[in-house]
Amino acid sequence: MAETDIESLIRSLVIPLLKQPQALSITQKDDGHYHRYIIDVAPNDVGRLIGRQGHVAAALRTIVEGTQSRRANSKRVRLLINDHRH
Repeated sequence: MAETDIESLIRSLVIPLLKQPQALSITQKDDGHYHRYIIDVAPNDVGRLIGRQGHVAAALRTIVEGTQSRRANSKRVRLLINDHRH
């Protein structure tokens, strides 16, 4: 399956933050209103991706969700980080 522009953007933003970039996995799930992009990384990299007080995750979400189209019939974009630490 071909990588979308948004997946490519996520990959380019996330890989420099990771110690184990080969473990990065991005899954896209569509539902009625959203294109959800779920990021899975190695358990040791989850904290690096979330950042202190969630600042890194918030910045990633701002960039990725800001790429969405403003057309009335387009789905919104959501970025989720799968937290395996708990």
